[in-house]
Amino acid sequence: MAMTAAHALQTLRSSTALLSSRTLARSAAMSRPTRMALSSRRHYSEEKLPPPSEDSKEGAKPAEPAVPPEVAKLKAKEAEVTDLTHRLRYLQADFVNLQRNAAREKEQTRDYAISHFASDLLETADVLALALKAIPKSALPSNNDSESSEPELPIDSTTKLPEHYLQELYDGVELTYRQLLHTFFKHHIKPYDPTGDQFNPNLHEALYQAPIPGKEPGTVIDCQKTGYMIKDRVLRAAQVGVAQDTS
Repeated sequence: MAMTAAHALQTLRSSTALLSSRTLARSAAMSRPTRMALSSRRHYSEEKLPPPSEDSKEGAKPAEPAVPPEVAKLKAKEAEVTDLTHRLRYLQADFVNLQRNAAREKEQTRDYAISHFASDLLETADVLALALKAIPKSALPSNNDSESSEPELPIDSTTKLPEHYLQELYDGVELTYRQLLHTFFKHHIKPYDPTGDQFNPNLHEALYQAPIPGKEPGTVIDCQKTGYMIKDRVLRAAQVGVAQDTS
């Protein structure tokens, strides 16, 4: 009897435990859909989020390290030195060009300093040349003596003929003219006669034009005054006559 009561008590406890475990499982199953529904709901906010910045799109850049003030000063001095070096080179180039121009001007001044004086002496040379042209060679006794086979006898001052005086005058004028030309050559002054050349307005001055058969138009046919050059410059243009077109 006692064993039956104990067995019945044991059976009651096991049934109660089984019933309580089923009740807890059922309550958990019923509460799970409610939690899932609550968790599946979305909460929308009316506030607008700010647009993403460019830095966030490109990625955060690493912060540059701070430059020490000594390094900044050194870079500034280097830039200043570079600028001063360029200026110094420009000044050196300008100084070299100035020296060259000064030397060229000094040389030109030395070479052409006598241009005005030489221009005045050209008239003297023209007069001497005209004096020599005024006396024909046939009027000189030296020309006649060279054609004759007789030996030349010494001439006394009492026996001189007018032709001999003319010869001496001619020789004196010719010697003066040659000495003047020699002085011109020493100072790089040279005469030129353009007869037969083509007319060049830079070297020639046309006084007249004349139709000359057989001459090409523009050819210098006569030189009234000889031209002179001082180095590479025209001291005086040659005064010429030019052949004209005959057609």
